[in-house]
Amino acid sequence: MKSALKYLFPALMVLILLSGAGCTDPNAVIDQNAEIVNNNWAYTNKIKYSVKIDNEQQAYNLYLNLRVTGDYKYSNIFLLIHQTNPDKKTTAVRYEFKLANPDGEWLGQGSGNLYSYQTPFLLNYKFPTKGTYTFQIEQNMRDNPLHEVSDVGLRVETVK
Repeated sequence: MKSALKYLFPALMVLILLSGAGCTDPNAVIDQNAEIVNNNWAYTNKIKYSVKIDNEQQAYNLYLNLRVTGDYKYSNIFLLIHQTNPDKKTTAVRYEFKLANPDGEWLGQGSGNLYSYQTPFLLNYKFPTKGTYTFQIEQNMRDNPLHEVSDVGLRVETVK
């Protein structure tokens, strides 16, 4: 009996882990992050994501995913978000994202010395056509490189 349990327990643990690994958010088209090497984000390091849109009638919410360390010296961040449509037409919009209150209190979710943000920049947005869209996220602050930025990402989800 003990030998059967010796093999059954690991097999059961693998089954539990595999069943949990397949759980993803059904509304997310993409939810990815890229690590910024040495937490130093240069102008030339544009973070790029491709998003396949199958239904141009569907509304989508687009979010910036961002993580900064507690040593980030600003209360905001300016970014250029470039969108290239399937027809290769590109637009760029400059956004300001608020990261802290005037008193220095971080607005993101803190874990150790990291603060995470998932901030909307387009809500109920309908893509003009079906196809693959490319997004490039570029830091647009005065510092180059911009220090203490850990990760930058994009989330696109369907509106329910």
